Amino acid sequence: MVYLEDSHSHSNYNNVTHFHQTPPCYYTPPPSTTKSFRSIGRSMRTIRSNFFQSEKSPIVSENLTDSVIDLRLCELANKSPIHSKPSSSSEAMDDFLEISQTFSDFSACSSDISGELQLLASLPTPAHPDPNQVSNSEPEPEPCSGFLQRETFSTEIVEIISPEDLQPTVKLCVDGLQSSSIAVKRSAAAKLRQLAKNRADNRSLIGESGAVPAMISLLRSSDPWTQEHAVTALLNLSLHESNKILISNAGAIKSLIYVLKTGIETSKQNAACALLSLALIDENKSSIGACGAIPPLVALLVNGSNRGKKDSLTTLYKLCSVRVNKERTVSAGAVGPLVGLVGEQGTGLAEKAMVVLSSLAGIEMGQKAIVDDGGIVALVEALEEGSDKGKEFAVLTLLQLCGESVRNRELLVGEGGIPPLVALSQNGTAKAMHKAETLLMHLRETRQEASTSTP
Repeated sequence: MVYLEDSHSHSNYNNVTHFHQTPPCYYTPPPSTTKSFRSIGRSMRTIRSNFFQSEKSPIVSENLTDSVIDLRLCELANKSPIHSKPSSSSEAMDDFLEISQTFSDFSACSSDISGELQLLASLPTPAHPDPNQVSNSEPEPEPCSGFLQRETFSTEIVEIISPEDLQPTVKLCVDGLQSSSIAVKRSAAAKLRQLAKNRADNRSLIGESGAVPAMISLLRSSDPWTQEHAVTALLNLSLHESNKILISNAGAIKSLIYVLKTGIETSKQNAACALLSLALIDENKSSIGACGAIPPLVALLVNGSNRGKKDSLTTLYKLCSVRVNKERTVSAGAVGPLVGLVGEQGTGLAEKAMVVLSSLAGIEMGQKAIVDDGGIVALVEALEEGSDKGKEFAVLTLLQLCGESVRNRELLVGEGGIPPLVALSQNGTAKAMHKAETLLMHLRETRQEASTSTP
C-alpha cells in the first residue's frame, strides 16, 4: 500500500510552503456551444515520419493517401466482423481493469494511497509565510514544555519504538488535541501526523486511542498550520484499513471537503488524497459525491499545481466508478479542463485526464460533453503525439464515443482521425493496435452504409 522509502528522499507532502488561505474558486463550465480551438473539416492529417519506421508498414509513406487507407480498410474487412459493443462487452471490462491497474504509472508525485502516491516526507519546522499575504507571519510559539514542545521526532527512534512503548506518548498527544491552546493542538497534531507516517502498527494504535474525533474537529481550525497537520495526520491514519471505517463513521467526509474548499494548497491536496483513501470503501463513494466533494475537486483540477491536479484526477477517477458521480462530475464542468489537459504531454496529466474521460464516456451526458468541448480533436492529437499508454487511452475513449454514434464517427473522420488510426493499427502496442482496428472497422461500416444509401 505505501512506498516505504527513505523518508529523506521525498519532500513534497509535508513541506509547508504557502500559508495564506485563498477563497474557494470553482470552475464554471463554458456554454454548450463552446467548440475546439481548431477548425473542423480537414479530411487528412500529416503524420510524423517516426510513426512509420516499423518494418511492418513499408508501404506507408509520411503522408497517408486515400488509396493506402482504403487498402488498410480492405485488409480489416477480411477479419472477423464485430459482434459486440465495445463499451458493454467483457473486453471493455478488462480495459477498465487494466486502466485501474496502470493509472498509477503516471503519478511521479502524488499521495501514499494504493501505491499511487509517494511517501510523506519528514516534518519540517513550519516555514514563514509571506507577511503581505497572511496577517500572522508565523505560528504562535508553543507554550507547553517537554515532548510537545519539540518540533520533530528522530525518524530513527520512531521506527524502532514498539507501539506499547509509544502508548504514553500517543495519549499525551491525544490530550493535547483537546487543549485550549491552539499551539498545543497544532503541536499534538504534528506529532501524531509523524507517528502515523510510515508504520501500520502506529496507525492502528492512534486510531484506537480516540484521536480521530478530536483530529476531525481541527479540520475546521482557522489556523492554517493546525488544519494542515490535522488533514495530513488523518490521511496517514486512513491508510490503515480499520481506520477508514472509523474516520468515515466519525463524520470526517464533510470536514475534509471543507478543507478541500478553504485550505492552503498542501491541505487541499492532502484532503483530496484522504477522500481517495476513504473512497476505497465502495459505500463511501456515493457519500463523498453526495456531500459535495466533486465541485472543489474540479476547482483543484483547474487552479491547483501539477501535484494538486494529479491528486484531483486520481480522486475523481476513483469516485467516477459510481454512475451518479460521473453525472456529478460532468455537471460540475470537469470535461472542459480534462480535454485541455489531454494536450499536456510529458507530465502524466494527459494520460490521467484521458482515463477520467474514458470513465465519463460511459454515460450519454459524458459523451455529449466530451464531443461538445472538443474532445475528439484533442484525442486525435493524442493519437499522433501521445505516449504509448496515452495512445491506448485515447483510442479506447474514441471507441466509446464512436462505437454507436454515426455522428461522432463522421466528426472523427472530419478531424483527420483515420491516418493516425491506420498508423496505430500497424505500429502501436498490442492493445492499441486491436482497438484501432476495431474503430477502423466501425468507420468502414459507416462508409459502406453511406455509399449504399446514396442514389
